[in-house]
Amino acid sequence: MSSSALHVYNTLSRKKELFEPLHAPHVGMYVCGPTVYGNAHLGHAKSYISFDIVRRYLRYLGYKVRYVQNITDVGHLVGDGDEGEDKISKIARIEQLDPMEIAETYTYTYFRDMDALSVQRPDISPRATGHIPEQIAMIQNLIDKGHAYACNGNVYFDVLSAPKYGQLSGRNIEDATSGTRVETASDKRNPADFALWKKADDQHLMKWLSPWGVGYPGWHIECSAMSIKYLGAHFDIHGGGLENQFPHHECEIAQSECSTGESFAKYWLHNNMVTLDGQKMGKSLGNAISLEEFFKGSHPLLKRSWNPQVIRFFLLQSHYRSTTDFSEKALEAAETGFQSLRTTLQSILAYTQQQHNDQTEGETHEALPALQAAFESAMNDDFNTAQAIAALFDHTKKIKRNIADGLPPSDLHTLQNWLNIALTEILGLEYSEPNETDSSFNDNISEYLLHLLIDLRTKARMERNFELSDIIRNRLKELDIELEDSKEGTRYTLPK
Repeated sequence: MSSSALHVYNTLSRKKELFEPLHAPHVGMYVCGPTVYGNAHLGHAKSYISFDIVRRYLRYLGYKVRYVQNITDVGHLVGDGDEGEDKISKIARIEQLDPMEIAETYTYTYFRDMDALSVQRPDISPRATGHIPEQIAMIQNLIDKGHAYACNGNVYFDVLSAPKYGQLSGRNIEDATSGTRVETASDKRNPADFALWKKADDQHLMKWLSPWGVGYPGWHIECSAMSIKYLGAHFDIHGGGLENQFPHHECEIAQSECSTGESFAKYWLHNNMVTLDGQKMGKSLGNAISLEEFFKGSHPLLKRSWNPQVIRFFLLQSHYRSTTDFSEKALEAAETGFQSLRTTLQSILAYTQQQHNDQTEGETHEALPALQAAFESAMNDDFNTAQAIAALFDHTKKIKRNIADGLPPSDLHTLQNWLNIALTEILGLEYSEPNETDSSFNDNISEYLLHLLIDLRTKARMERNFELSDIIRNRLKELDIELEDSKEGTRYTLPK
């Protein structure tokens, strides 16, 4: 694909399309944010790194992006349907806290973990609880237009009033009924109708006064109200995880277009999931490893801690629309590859600094045009970071060999400047210069020494040298590093 034009895969049309913003150079982009009832995990990292790349690359191309990503702090029910307990309220009940305490705690940890992964913060990060009036107004508008109806304190959207319902997911009304995983409520006209407003009982803590009584908003209406408020009725990009394509995004389109009379988002981008042994990784399935556990190495499935930059590089090595299967072997390979790329780039930088802008004999070719074209061609093909990274590997290795052979490119300084942009501004990867303190390198050395000590202690225990074993354990404990022995081996917990 040509490097001169960006093409994106639009889930709505099921094909790659030339990216043409509605009001260039401005781009409006909305991405469904987290439901803050637990720590972010690797699946969240894939989603938000993916759309971080989209925003970064659009800005590299010269677009002025307004990136809106919400915080869902009410209304998302267990099972993603219209029946059951609010996810945040459920955790609040278990932990005997107020729901807003849960929301505040996990909103903080979400942004903390995203910061560690070099995910740039949204331009606007609206909360569902902060936009109740907008949601009520939108629901009333849908009722007035005959697209919604109130019954017994609940308000439902009438899917039969939306002829295009199912256009995103390809489901018809019968499929939608089975796909919602919701038992037919007695006050629904059609089992596929979905809740815009839910009546709250006396025990429900998260509730507001509305024209239909005391209650709380449905999950879908929140994103419609917030995206339209900050981006307008018709905007460029709506993104999110593939698992939200139905019912969440399908319902968003129906209620938004019926409310405004305009098309909703022009391009729909969906990232695929992270799996563990072929099964989706997620909090609701109980197999999620939190990002904090990755950073500290504190999960039973992990042998060690992992640098956030390695995790980011690992996720960027697969296309955002592809499934990423997790294993520590894959992380180890990513770590080796990342360090190899950094070493190559740093050797090029070191040579550039030695030159001091002096020309040397044999400088007859330019390296940047071919590298930049290959990188941009990959990124312009639906943000293919895997191919873009492969282009960086291939071209920089060739440049390094040419330098070693006494044939450095004539545009080495320009090349170095662009490489910094590609690594740090587009891919969001830290790139330390060799004369600076490389914290990633130091972390790797510390981790290596820790594993060496644990291996020595294991050997001592096998040889029944318990005195040496205890010395290693106690010395590590003085550093607040706790060891825990099990049949699977020795795990460690780093100081907080």
